[in-house]
Amino acid sequence: MGVLLLRWPPLILWAAAHLLLLLDCAGSTSHSLRYFHTAVSEPGQGLPQFIAVGYMDDQQIDQYDSDTKKDLPRIPWIRKVEKEDPQYWDIETEKRQGHELGFKINLQTLRTRYNQSGGIHTLQWMYGCELSSDGRKGGGYWQFGYNGRDFIAFDKETLTWTAAQTEAQVSKRKLDPDLARNQYWKAYLEEECIEWLRRYLDFGKETLLRTEAPVVKVTRKADYDGLETLVCQVHGFYPKEIEANWVKDGEVWQEGTLRGLVAPNSDGTYYLLLSVQIDPEEREHFRCRVEHDSLEKPLDVAWEKEPGNLGLIVGAVVAAILLVSGISGIIIFIIRSK
Repeated sequence: MGVLLLRWPPLILWAAAHLLLLLDCAGSTSHSLRYFHTAVSEPGQGLPQFIAVGYMDDQQIDQYDSDTKKDLPRIPWIRKVEKEDPQYWDIETEKRQGHELGFKINLQTLRTRYNQSGGIHTLQWMYGCELSSDGRKGGGYWQFGYNGRDFIAFDKETLTWTAAQTEAQVSKRKLDPDLARNQYWKAYLEEECIEWLRRYLDFGKETLLRTEAPVVKVTRKADYDGLETLVCQVHGFYPKEIEANWVKDGEVWQEGTLRGLVAPNSDGTYYLLLSVQIDPEEREHFRCRVEHDSLEKPLDVAWEKEPGNLGLIVGAVVAAILLVSGISGIIIFIIRSK
Protein backbone atom coordinates (compact mmCIF):
# COMPACT_ATOMS: atom_id res chain seq x y z
CA MET A 1 0.00 0.00 0.00
CA GLY A 2 1.33 3.44 -0.92
CA VAL A 3 2.06 6.28 1.43
CA LEU A 4 -1.48 6.76 2.62
CA LEU A 5 -2.76 10.34 2.78
CA LEU A 6 0.65 11.71 2.11
CA ARG A 7 0.41 13.41 -1.19
CA TRP A 8 -2.60 15.36 -0.17
CA PRO A 9 -3.76 16.52 3.29
CA PRO A 10 -6.61 16.41 6.16
CA LEU A 11 -9.93 15.09 8.06
CA ILE A 12 -13.64 15.33 8.76
CA LEU A 13 -16.84 14.64 7.02
CA TRP A 14 -18.00 17.52 4.85
CA ALA A 15 -21.13 17.98 6.90
CA ALA A 16 -19.00 18.01 10.04
CA ALA A 17 -17.24 21.06 8.66
CA HIS A 18 -20.44 22.99 9.22
CA LEU A 19 -20.75 21.65 12.76
CA LEU A 20 -17.20 22.70 13.48
CA LEU A 21 -18.09 26.27 12.51
CA LEU A 22 -20.81 26.29 15.15
CA LEU A 23 -18.64 25.38 18.10
CA ASP A 24 -19.04 27.63 21.11
CA CYS A 25 -16.68 30.58 21.07
CA ALA A 26 -15.24 32.71 23.82
CA GLY A 27 -12.35 35.06 24.29
CA SER A 28 -10.68 37.49 21.92
CA THR A 29 -11.54 37.58 18.24
CA SER A 30 -9.54 35.34 15.94
CA HIS A 31 -9.70 34.55 12.24
CA SER A 32 -9.29 31.17 10.61
CA LEU A 33 -8.70 29.66 7.19
CA ARG A 34 -9.86 26.04 6.95
CA TYR A 35 -10.26 23.43 4.24
CA PHE A 36 -12.32 20.25 4.35
CA HIS A 37 -12.04 17.35 1.87
CA THR A 38 -14.32 14.32 1.85
CA ALA A 39 -14.46 11.23 -0.39
CA VAL A 40 -17.16 8.55 -0.20
CA SER A 41 -17.05 5.03 -1.58
CA GLU A 42 -20.68 5.12 -2.74
CA PRO A 43 -21.92 8.59 -3.74
CA GLY A 44 -25.63 9.36 -3.85
CA GLN A 45 -28.49 11.36 -2.35
CA GLY A 46 -26.94 14.62 -3.52
CA LEU A 47 -23.49 13.82 -2.11
CA PRO A 48 -20.77 13.63 -4.80
CA GLN A 49 -17.96 11.10 -4.64
CA PHE A 50 -15.51 13.85 -3.70
CA ILE A 51 -16.01 17.35 -2.37
CA ALA A 52 -13.62 20.04 -1.11
CA VAL A 53 -14.68 23.30 0.54
CA GLY A 54 -12.77 26.25 1.96
CA TYR A 55 -13.86 28.56 4.77
CA MET A 56 -12.57 31.96 5.77
CA ASP A 57 -13.93 32.37 9.30
CA ASP A 58 -17.60 31.35 8.95
CA GLN A 59 -17.90 32.14 5.26
CA GLN A 60 -17.51 29.49 2.57
CA ILE A 61 -15.11 30.87 -0.02
CA ASP A 62 -14.93 28.08 -2.59
CA GLN A 63 -16.11 24.59 -3.50
CA TYR A 64 -14.92 21.79 -5.74
CA ASP A 65 -16.72 18.51 -6.30
CA SER A 66 -16.47 15.51 -8.56
CA ASP A 67 -19.64 16.51 -10.42
CA THR A 68 -18.56 19.99 -11.56
CA LYS A 69 -14.82 19.19 -11.78
CA LYS A 70 -14.15 22.88 -11.09
CA ASP A 71 -13.14 24.93 -8.08
CA LEU A 72 -15.70 27.74 -7.96
CA PRO A 73 -16.05 30.88 -5.79
CA ARG A 74 -18.86 30.80 -3.25
CA ILE A 75 -18.83 34.40 -2.01
CA PRO A 76 -18.49 37.65 -4.03
CA TRP A 77 -15.46 39.16 -2.28
CA ILE A 78 -13.23 36.14 -2.99
CA ARG A 79 -13.25 37.09 -6.68
CA LYS A 80 -10.89 39.96 -5.84
CA VAL A 81 -8.13 37.36 -5.96
CA GLU A 82 -8.52 37.24 -9.75
CA LYS A 83 -7.08 40.77 -10.05
CA GLU A 84 -3.83 39.56 -8.52
CA ASP A 85 -3.82 36.20 -10.30
CA PRO A 86 -6.13 35.70 -13.32
CA GLN A 87 -5.19 31.99 -13.35
CA TYR A 88 -6.12 31.46 -9.69
CA TRP A 89 -9.24 29.34 -10.26
CA ASP A 90 -7.57 27.23 -12.95
CA ILE A 91 -4.66 26.48 -10.62
CA GLU A 92 -6.97 25.63 -7.70
CA THR A 93 -9.07 23.41 -9.96
CA GLU A 94 -5.98 21.47 -11.01
CA LYS A 95 -5.00 20.98 -7.36
CA ARG A 96 -8.46 19.72 -6.40
CA GLN A 97 -8.53 17.31 -9.32
CA GLY A 98 -5.27 15.86 -8.01
CA HIS A 99 -6.78 15.60 -4.54
CA GLU A 100 -9.82 13.80 -5.96
CA LEU A 101 -7.65 11.17 -7.64
CA GLY A 102 -5.51 10.74 -4.54
CA PHE A 103 -8.53 10.33 -2.29
CA LYS A 104 -10.00 7.69 -4.59
CA ILE A 105 -6.80 5.65 -4.40
CA ASN A 106 -6.33 6.10 -0.66
CA LEU A 107 -9.95 5.26 0.12
CA GLN A 108 -9.56 1.94 -1.65
CA THR A 109 -6.27 1.37 0.20
CA LEU A 110 -7.98 1.88 3.54
CA ARG A 111 -10.85 -0.43 2.68
CA THR A 112 -8.29 -3.12 1.90
CA ARG A 113 -6.40 -2.42 5.13
CA TYR A 114 -9.62 -2.72 7.16
CA ASN A 115 -10.72 -5.76 5.12
CA GLN A 116 -13.93 -4.03 3.98
CA SER A 117 -15.37 -5.22 0.68
CA GLY A 118 -18.64 -3.25 0.59
CA GLY A 119 -20.72 -0.59 2.27
CA ILE A 120 -20.36 3.17 2.47
CA HIS A 121 -16.99 4.45 3.69
CA THR A 122 -15.57 7.95 4.00
CA LEU A 123 -12.09 9.41 3.90
CA GLN A 124 -11.75 12.92 5.31
CA TRP A 125 -9.09 15.61 5.55
CA MET A 126 -9.06 18.89 7.47
CA TYR A 127 -6.30 21.48 7.60
CA GLY A 128 -5.99 25.15 8.37
CA CYS A 129 -4.54 27.93 10.47
CA GLU A 130 -5.65 30.75 12.78
CA LEU A 131 -4.64 34.34 13.44
CA SER A 132 -5.68 36.30 16.52
CA SER A 133 -6.71 39.94 16.37
CA ASP A 134 -3.40 40.98 17.96
CA GLY A 135 -1.42 39.23 15.21
CA ARG A 136 -0.52 36.03 17.06
CA LYS A 137 -0.52 32.90 14.89
CA GLY A 138 -2.80 30.07 15.98
CA GLY A 139 -2.02 26.38 16.24
CA GLY A 140 -2.47 25.06 12.72
CA TYR A 141 -3.76 21.55 12.08
CA TRP A 142 -3.45 18.86 9.44
CA GLN A 143 -5.37 15.66 10.11
CA PHE A 144 -7.20 12.77 8.50
CA GLY A 145 -10.22 10.72 9.46
CA TYR A 146 -11.78 7.49 8.26
CA ASN A 147 -15.46 6.62 8.63
CA GLY A 148 -16.08 9.56 10.93
CA ARG A 149 -13.25 8.74 13.36
CA ASP A 150 -9.80 10.29 13.78
CA PHE A 151 -7.23 8.33 11.81
CA ILE A 152 -3.90 10.18 11.85
CA ALA A 153 -2.77 13.76 12.58
CA PHE A 154 0.38 15.80 11.99
CA ASP A 155 2.21 17.34 14.95
CA LYS A 156 4.07 20.30 13.47
CA GLU A 157 6.06 20.90 16.66
CA THR A 158 7.70 17.46 16.65
CA LEU A 159 7.42 16.88 12.87
CA THR A 160 5.81 13.50 13.58
CA TRP A 161 2.43 11.88 13.09
CA THR A 162 0.01 10.65 15.75
CA ALA A 163 -1.91 7.48 14.90
CA ALA A 164 -5.39 7.40 16.41
CA GLN A 165 -6.09 3.84 15.31
CA THR A 166 -4.00 0.69 15.09
CA GLU A 167 -4.46 0.59 11.33
CA ALA A 168 -2.87 4.05 11.09
CA GLN A 169 0.47 2.80 12.42
CA VAL A 170 1.42 1.70 8.91
CA SER A 171 0.96 5.25 7.64
CA LYS A 172 2.85 6.69 10.61
CA ARG A 173 5.87 4.49 9.94
CA LYS A 174 6.01 5.78 6.37
CA LEU A 175 5.32 9.43 7.19
CA ASP A 176 7.58 10.06 10.16
CA PRO A 177 10.91 9.44 8.34
CA ASP A 178 10.02 11.84 5.49
CA LEU A 179 11.58 14.88 7.18
CA ALA A 180 11.60 17.11 4.09
CA ARG A 181 7.88 16.65 3.51
CA ASN A 182 7.06 17.16 7.19
CA GLN A 183 9.09 20.38 7.25
CA TYR A 184 7.18 21.59 4.20
CA TRP A 185 3.83 20.96 5.88
CA LYS A 186 5.00 22.81 9.00
CA ALA A 187 6.08 25.77 6.87
CA TYR A 188 2.76 25.74 5.04
CA LEU A 189 0.74 25.88 8.28
CA GLU A 190 2.90 28.56 9.90
CA GLU A 191 3.70 30.76 6.90
CA GLU A 192 1.88 30.17 3.62
CA CYS A 193 -1.50 29.47 5.20
CA ILE A 194 -1.21 32.61 7.37
CA GLU A 195 -0.23 34.67 4.32
CA TRP A 196 -3.36 33.56 2.46
CA LEU A 197 -5.49 34.11 5.56
CA ARG A 198 -4.31 37.73 5.77
CA ARG A 199 -4.93 38.22 2.04
CA TYR A 200 -8.47 36.86 2.24
CA LEU A 201 -9.11 38.91 5.36
CA ASP A 202 -8.22 42.05 3.40
CA PHE A 203 -10.46 41.01 0.49
CA GLY A 204 -13.46 40.44 2.76
CA LYS A 205 -12.80 43.05 5.45
CA GLU A 206 -16.18 44.77 4.94
CA THR A 207 -17.91 41.70 6.38
CA LEU A 208 -15.16 39.78 8.20
CA LEU A 209 -13.97 42.75 10.28
CA ARG A 210 -17.35 44.26 11.11
CA THR A 211 -18.84 44.25 14.62
CA GLU A 212 -22.50 44.08 15.59
CA ALA A 213 -23.55 44.38 19.21
CA PRO A 214 -25.62 41.64 20.87
CA VAL A 215 -29.20 42.16 21.99
CA VAL A 216 -29.71 40.54 25.40
CA LYS A 217 -32.98 39.56 27.05
CA VAL A 218 -33.71 37.43 30.12
CA THR A 219 -36.96 35.44 30.39
CA ARG A 220 -38.21 33.06 33.08
CA LYS A 221 -40.43 30.03 33.44
CA ALA A 222 -41.67 28.22 36.53
CA ASP A 223 -40.52 24.63 37.11
CA TYR A 224 -42.61 21.85 38.62
CA ASP A 225 -40.44 21.51 41.72
CA GLY A 226 -40.92 25.05 43.01
CA LEU A 227 -37.77 26.29 41.29
CA GLU A 228 -37.64 28.41 38.16
CA THR A 229 -35.41 28.71 35.11
CA LEU A 230 -33.98 31.95 33.83
CA VAL A 231 -33.09 31.95 30.12
CA CYS A 232 -30.63 34.48 28.68
CA GLN A 233 -31.18 35.12 24.97
CA VAL A 234 -28.16 36.71 23.27
CA HIS A 235 -28.67 37.38 19.57
CA GLY A 236 -27.68 39.52 16.60
CA PHE A 237 -23.94 39.71 17.37
CA TYR A 238 -20.85 39.49 15.15
CA PRO A 239 -18.12 38.24 15.26
CA LYS A 240 -19.08 34.95 16.88
CA GLU A 241 -16.52 35.07 19.71
CA ILE A 242 -18.45 36.03 22.82
CA GLU A 243 -18.26 35.59 26.58
CA ALA A 244 -21.60 35.04 28.33
CA ASN A 245 -22.14 33.81 31.88
CA TRP A 246 -24.63 33.87 34.72
CA VAL A 247 -23.44 35.88 37.70
CA LYS A 248 -24.86 35.93 41.20
CA ASP A 249 -24.10 39.01 43.26
CA GLY A 250 -21.36 39.86 40.76
CA GLU A 251 -19.64 36.44 40.83
CA VAL A 252 -19.75 33.90 37.99
CA TRP A 253 -22.29 31.18 38.82
CA GLN A 254 -22.03 27.64 37.38
CA GLU A 255 -24.43 25.54 39.45
CA GLY A 256 -27.59 24.55 37.56
CA THR A 257 -26.51 26.26 34.34
CA LEU A 258 -26.90 25.03 30.77
CA ARG A 259 -25.18 26.59 27.78
CA GLY A 260 -25.96 26.17 24.09
CA LEU A 261 -23.64 26.52 21.12
CA VAL A 262 -23.09 29.78 19.30
CA ALA A 263 -25.28 29.31 16.22
CA PRO A 264 -25.75 31.39 13.05
CA ASN A 265 -28.74 33.52 12.11
CA SER A 266 -29.89 33.84 8.51
CA ASP A 267 -28.51 37.41 8.34
CA GLY A 268 -24.94 36.35 9.11
CA THR A 269 -25.03 37.23 12.81
CA TYR A 270 -25.07 34.76 15.72
CA TYR A 271 -27.17 33.85 18.72
CA LEU A 272 -26.60 32.04 22.00
CA LEU A 273 -28.88 30.72 24.75
CA LEU A 274 -27.88 29.97 28.31
CA SER A 275 -30.06 29.11 31.29
CA VAL A 276 -29.85 28.69 35.03
CA GLN A 277 -32.21 27.00 37.49
CA ILE A 278 -32.69 29.01 40.68
CA ASP A 279 -34.82 29.53 43.75
CA PRO A 280 -37.38 32.25 42.82
CA GLU A 281 -36.59 34.09 46.04
CA GLU A 282 -33.02 34.64 44.81
CA ARG A 283 -34.03 35.91 41.36
CA GLU A 284 -32.93 39.49 42.05
CA HIS A 285 -29.37 38.32 42.72
CA PHE A 286 -28.85 36.90 39.19
CA ARG A 287 -27.67 38.69 36.05
CA CYS A 288 -26.69 37.54 32.58
CA ARG A 289 -23.26 39.03 31.86
CA VAL A 290 -22.19 39.41 28.23
CA GLU A 291 -18.80 40.54 26.90
CA HIS A 292 -18.20 41.15 23.19
CA ASP A 293 -15.81 43.12 20.97
CA SER A 294 -18.67 45.43 19.99
CA LEU A 295 -19.25 46.48 23.61
CA GLU A 296 -17.25 49.10 25.48
CA LYS A 297 -18.05 47.37 28.77
CA PRO A 298 -19.83 44.15 29.80
CA LEU A 299 -23.62 44.02 29.82
CA ASP A 300 -25.33 42.83 33.02
CA VAL A 301 -28.97 42.04 32.24
CA ALA A 302 -31.59 40.98 34.81
CA TRP A 303 -35.06 39.58 34.36
CA GLU A 304 -37.63 42.35 34.10
CA LYS A 305 -41.28 41.84 34.90
CA GLU A 306 -43.62 42.35 31.99
CA PRO A 307 -46.27 45.06 32.50
CA GLY A 308 -49.11 43.38 34.40
CA ASN A 309 -51.89 45.64 33.08
CA LEU A 310 -50.93 45.53 29.44
CA GLY A 311 -54.59 45.26 28.38
CA LEU A 312 -55.53 48.38 30.36
CA ILE A 313 -52.57 50.27 28.93
CA VAL A 314 -53.53 49.37 25.36
CA GLY A 315 -57.16 50.29 26.07
CA ALA A 316 -56.13 53.65 27.48
CA VAL A 317 -53.99 54.39 24.43
CA VAL A 318 -56.83 53.49 22.06
CA ALA A 319 -59.28 55.62 24.07
CA ALA A 320 -56.88 58.56 23.95
CA ILE A 321 -56.57 58.23 20.18
CA LEU A 322 -60.37 58.14 19.80
CA LEU A 323 -60.74 61.14 22.11
CA VAL A 324 -58.23 63.18 20.11
CA SER A 325 -59.93 62.16 16.87
CA GLY A 326 -63.33 63.17 18.29
CA ILE A 327 -62.12 66.58 19.45
CA SER A 328 -60.52 67.19 16.07
CA GLY A 329 -63.81 66.33 14.36
CA ILE A 330 -65.76 68.76 16.54
CA ILE A 331 -63.29 71.57 15.83
CA ILE A 332 -63.48 70.95 12.08
CA PHE A 333 -67.31 70.89 12.24
CA ILE A 334 -67.42 74.27 14.09
CA ILE A 335 -64.99 75.86 11.64
CA ARG A 336 -67.03 74.68 8.67
CA SER A 337 -70.29 75.84 10.28
CA LYS A 338 -68.93 79.35 10.71
